[in-house]
Amino acid sequence: MNKRSSEIKRKTGETDIEISFNIQGEGNSNIDTGVGFLDHMLTLFSKHGGFDLSVKAKGDLYVDSHHTIEDIGIVLGQCIKEASGDRKGIKRYGTSFLPMDESMAMVSVDVSGRPYLVFDAALTVEKLGNFDTEMTEEFFRALAFNAGITLHAKILYGKNTHHMIEALFKGTARALKEALTEDETIKGVMSTKGIL
Repeated sequence: MNKRSSEIKRKTGETDIEISFNIQGEGNSNIDTGVGFLDHMLTLFSKHGGFDLSVKAKGDLYVDSHHTIEDIGIVLGQCIKEASGDRKGIKRYGTSFLPMDESMAMVSVDVSGRPYLVFDAALTVEKLGNFDTEMTEEFFRALAFNAGITLHAKILYGKNTHHMIEALFKGTARALKEALTEDETIKGVMSTKGIL
């Protein structure tokens, strides 16, 4: 069985980030990013994925939230990749349809080793607190490319921007949980190539 957990620190001239991630957790989280809405999203990401997640981040928020949000996506993606280990025995694919009041998200994940993002969400509000909503796509891009996963995230319908983004985070957590679940009937990796 793989280790299934990771801890990564990353410091640049713009951010100082430390994240620990456990795939087989209990949904416990300790999140402090300086961006309140992102704290909320990462807390529910942890809960709905059943991941233990600790995020401590200090960023140049006097500029805006861009560097902080993107760099957290980078480090969390790296943590997911490391915790996934050799990816032997995992289901590889996961999909979630997630309703959040009037909004509906569809998220589908392939833990393939081939990073790709398809993001389709018409977010109509520019800011939620100090969270720039256009950074939602940048966060998921950073996450997908650093985790080495293919991620399709789409809002099927919705009106409230908070609800739409929350549905995307919850849906991603649930799809990722399914994809990273170990299945004893899978021998090696779920690929005819023999590697992921």
